[in-house]
Amino acid sequence: MAITVLLCYVGTVLWSITVSFTSAKTFPNTNFVGLAQYEKLFTTDRWWLSLHNMALFGVIFVIACLVLGFFLAVFIDQKVRGEGILRTIFLYPYAMSFVATGLVWQWMLNPGLGLQEAVRQLGFPNFEFDWIISQDKVMYAIALAAVWQSAGLVMALLLASLRGVDEEIWKAARIDGIPVWRVYLSIVLPMIAPGIATATVLLSLGVIKVFDVVVAMTGGGPGIASEVPAKFIMDYLFNRANIGLASAASVVLLLTVLALLPWLYAKNRMEHANNKGH
Repeated sequence: MAITVLLCYVGTVLWSITVSFTSAKTFPNTNFVGLAQYEKLFTTDRWWLSLHNMALFGVIFVIACLVLGFFLAVFIDQKVRGEGILRTIFLYPYAMSFVATGLVWQWMLNPGLGLQEAVRQLGFPNFEFDWIISQDKVMYAIALAAVWQSAGLVMALLLASLRGVDEEIWKAARIDGIPVWRVYLSIVLPMIAPGIATATVLLSLGVIKVFDVVVAMTGGGPGIASEVPAKFIMDYLFNRANIGLASAASVVLLLTVLALLPWLYAKNRMEHANNKGH
C-alpha cells in the first residue's frame, strides 16, 4: 500500500506539477517555460467560466444538501413508522453513480419528453421548465440532480449525530416549555456540529471534482454554459492535446483541495473537544 501511494498518488502529482511548467502539447517534454501555462490559464475566459460555474454549483449544492439532509434526519429521528424503509428510500440515490443520475435527470428535464411535456399534457400548455437548455439556468438543473443524489448521505450522517443527543435534554426542554425549534437551533445544532462539518467537507470535495453528472446531463452545454474545471481539464488533456495547460489547471484544483485541510483540522479538534467533554 505504501508503494502504491508513493507511485500512483505522490508520483503522479509530482509529475503533473512538473509538466505544468513545460510547453507540453500532445506529448510531455522538458521545455520549461516557467509560469507561462498558469498565465495562459488565468487569461482564458473558459477557465474563469468553469470556476464561476463550480462556485455557483457549490453554493447551491452544499447549502441545499445540508438543509434538506437535516430536515430528513429530524423527520426520521421522530421514530416514525417504517423508519428503516424511509432511510433506505432517502439513501438509495446515493448508491447510484453520478452518470446514472445525470442520465435520469437529463430525461426528466428534457423539455420535449420530461416534466415540462408531462405537465403540458395535463392541461397546462404554457408551463415551462427548460432549465437544462437554458444557458442562465443549466447549472441550477445540474445542482438539482446532484442534491437529489447526495442529500441522503447528509441525512444518514446527521441522523447518527441526532441519535447521540441525550434524551434528558429533550425532557428538560419540555419541562421548561422551550419550543422545539429553539431547542434545535440553540442546543442540538451546536451539539451535532462535528457531523455537519464532516458532511460539509465531503460535499465540498464533491463540488471540486464534479464532472460525470455534467457530462451525462449536458456535456458542458448548451455551448460551454455548464463548463466546470474537471471538464475543462479533461477536454484540454484529451481533445485539445494541451497537456501543459491541463496539468496547470489540475495543480490549481489540487491547491483548492488542500485548502480544505483547515476544515478537516477544525473538525478533528471539535470532535476531540466533544469527546473530552463526554
